[in-house]
Amino acid sequence: MSVRAKKHLGQHFLKDEQIAQNIADSLTENGYENVLEIGPGMGVLTKYLLKKKLKVHVIEIDTESVEYLKANYLNLADRIILKDFLKINLSDYFGDEQVAIIGNFPYNISTQIVFKTLENRHQIPEFSGMFQKEVAKRIAEKEGSKVYGILSVLTQAFYDVAYLFTVPPTVFNPPPKVESGVIRLIRKENFTLPVNEKLFYTVVKTAFNQRRKTLRNSLKTLNLSDILREDPIFAKRPEQLSVQEFISLTSKIENDVI
Repeated sequence: MSVRAKKHLGQHFLKDEQIAQNIADSLTENGYENVLEIGPGMGVLTKYLLKKKLKVHVIEIDTESVEYLKANYLNLADRIILKDFLKINLSDYFGDEQVAIIGNFPYNISTQIVFKTLENRHQIPEFSGMFQKEVAKRIAEKEGSKVYGILSVLTQAFYDVAYLFTVPPTVFNPPPKVESGVIRLIRKENFTLPVNEKLFYTVVKTAFNQRRKTLRNSLKTLNLSDILREDPIFAKRPEQLSVQEFISLTSKIENDVI
């Protein structure tokens, strides 16, 4: 028995054993005992995770995949969650324990998986996974690049990001039309912001929504004082600012007196 890849679920099953092992081995295994694999399919990555000294859990919405895993990975049967990762509460399954996230992510929900990870960063010390290459590059990119944007800044505010390797379409069934890229996020020791988090998100998103404009123009809607808008940082465009400069900018806005 094998599982048919379903287009509406964005499934592309990895068939290369070496790449599966490399993804599993990208985990440092530091600071956690649990790992949750998103979208295990037929378990090509799962089997390498099961060789580690980790408690492996998988989450899958495809009932056909779940049946396959139950039949072929008997020691995993009671740790298969038939749910949508984007809709679960991690604490319902892991209490307050730390859990690493890993997977060959469906491209259509991969950025949502990252945002959910950021929301739950107090519980997710590490994250390793496969994305469409351009999305992986965007998450890992530094300031000064055309692809540096909202996803880059918000992720790098809380995690150290490493782009690990590129994966060709030929190792999947069915092959996607684009290359893939594997990245790893390791949570920063101090993963709280020294500024209001909601305001930080607003500043970053508002700035990049008009990325060709200077901050003086793109952040007009935030009702800033004339004195603050004379600060030299407002003459820059958003992709010129490092994560630290965005935090500093948010602090200036937070303390602005109109």
